[in-house]
Amino acid sequence: MREAFMGMTPEEMMESMRAGLLKKTGQPLEHWVGVVQASGHEKFGEQVKMLKDEYGLGHGHANMVCQAAKGRFDADEGDMLAGQYKGKDNLRPIYDALEAYAKTLGKDVEISPKKTAVAFRRSKNFAVVTPATKTRVDLGVNLKGEAGTIRMAEEKPGSMCTHKIKLQTADEVDDEVKAWLKAAYERA
Repeated sequence: MREAFMGMTPEEMMESMRAGLLKKTGQPLEHWVGVVQASGHEKFGEQVKMLKDEYGLGHGHANMVCQAAKGRFDADEGDMLAGQYKGKDNLRPIYDALEAYAKTLGKDVEISPKKTAVAFRRSKNFAVVTPATKTRVDLGVNLKGEAGTIRMAEEKPGSMCTHKIKLQTADEVDDEVKAWLKAAYERA
């Protein structure tokens, strides 16, 4: 599916997904958003499952509908990022250093801001940056099978990332952290 979107802007991808949904179901995205909102299902996973099981939507279309139902396409990515660091301006240089390095890893790196975190993606998430407190940013990385260290703590099974690194200053985005990010990117 990802290959179908190669070279497209996010706006073009969204328009293509909307057109595909309409062609497949005969109903526009707005109809399906209404179905989700009227369903009584609160959890994202339950909503996706309902659309797939009860209406035969594919995973990509079901995911898009549920994202839209939660208003995730309404906010500007820059606004989402600014919102994460509102009142935590001291932490923004940490994020900026992580993003700048992630972008050097390859042309296929996607920076995907959400409401509370930013995912760094390739074919899948390889890292997630979260302003966890007013004094700390958590960098989650996916390095399955790697032993944790004092600095790179293992997360519980089933977590979004396999390891977490707590950062309090941009200077802590050092060679060791960059090596972990690079390793996670290469595995994604």
